[in-house]
Amino acid sequence: MLNIGDTLYIEIKYSDERERFKCKLVDRKGNRVFIDYPVSEKTGKTAFFIDGTEIKVSFYAKDHAVYMFDSEIIGRKKDNIPMLIISYPGKEKLVRIQRREFVRIEATLDIAIHPIRNDFKPFTTVTVDISAGGTAIILPPHHNFKPQTELLCYLVLPLSNGEYFYIKAHSKIIRIIHGTMGSKDKAPLQFIDLKETDIQHITRFCFDRQLSERKKGI
Repeated sequence: MLNIGDTLYIEIKYSDERERFKCKLVDRKGNRVFIDYPVSEKTGKTAFFIDGTEIKVSFYAKDHAVYMFDSEIIGRKKDNIPMLIISYPGKEKLVRIQRREFVRIEATLDIAIHPIRNDFKPFTTVTVDISAGGTAIILPPHHNFKPQTELLCYLVLPLSNGEYFYIKAHSKIIRIIHGTMGSKDKAPLQFIDLKETDIQHITRFCFDRQLSERKKGI
């Protein structure tokens, strides 16, 4: 579940500041995990934690789910690189946030739609929701789109720390949802053969947006 080389994301448990830190898992020995010094995603600077600092740690597993566990800085070690030692409660104490196929959040994002076979003119629109499996978009007036139409999507995912992910996705229209009472038509899209890195980026964006909403009490 938790493997050497995995990227871990750390947040200080009792802090008013919304700041997350990124590090690599270097080694594991029983209930102790050795990580390189965390770097702030906001500033890009190395962070220094004192022993006893309580933290929350999250990571992405091979099943594309996000897992989280409570931990604590319990020491440090110098080897080829300086490392922090944090506690690991074991697999049974991991909290699973969501599987990627179920993580679908409402999100209004700018998206550019391009043809694959020159069967329509490129256009820009906005999304209605998004997950690592696909997105739903607002269709332009007087369109001629049909289910199974394949197209290319270009979109930017903004994180709360100011970072951006750029996604290019080969997609397919699942169905057309016709608007009522003057609303525009919508089209749910399925991403096809999305790269693993893009799956992780979208999953992270969804997780980041969920976390932000929880902190706001939404």
